[in-house]
Amino acid sequence: MTDFVHLHLHTEYSLLDGACRIKPLMKKAAELGQKALAITDHGVMYGVIDFFRAAQDAGIKPIIGCEVYVATRTRFHKEYEYDSKPYHLVLLAENNEGYHNLINIVSKGFLEGFYSRPRVDIELLRKYSKGLIASSACLAGSVPRFISESNYEAAKEKAIEYESIFGKGNFFLELQDHNLPEQREINRQLIKLSQETGIELIATNDVHYIEKKDAYAQDVLMCIQTNKTID
Repeated sequence: MTDFVHLHLHTEYSLLDGACRIKPLMKKAAELGQKALAITDHGVMYGVIDFFRAAQDAGIKPIIGCEVYVATRTRFHKEYEYDSKPYHLVLLAENNEGYHNLINIVSKGFLEGFYSRPRVDIELLRKYSKGLIASSACLAGSVPRFISESNYEAAKEKAIEYESIFGKGNFFLELQDHNLPEQREINRQLIKLSQETGIELIATNDVHYIEKKDAYAQDVLMCIQTNKTID
């Protein structure tokens, strides 16, 4: 599928999580005939320059983004019981203004919102929303998480809020299928939500490695990160 574009992708700069090394990633994308590719590392933009240059060298359009951590309350709240599990949200720069706004959001996540992770909040998203396209992210996104908690109305309310922040046509609901039973049910609810709100759907794959054979190495990275064993 040469017209498919990966809009949710983690490189080696998603430390102890992503296993996509940038040059092999671009080589594979070029072999598959893909014309564009996004980078959405967890909470950081360390890899953006290397990604941009490698994409240009490979003749691939680079899409600069980040999967940010959104605080459950505000970025200034830092109590473990309430603030240890931020939501995920994918942000993509549509233009130069969006790129600079993304830099502001990510930087303030480190300088003002850091609590285990660099966190942002609704206030920052509203302030720096211009030129950005957002999507609901993986199972850890606020919309999918509310659905998994059987709180469909809260999911709907949050989706509408995000659309109001980024503008009509600039917020999307992500459908992902990684052979997880809970993901299939959430997808059904996301489709229903899309039909009720008019918020459009996109299909993404939460990419963390390039080849199927790389799955084991990525699993090892996750074990190091979470202090667990392969077993």
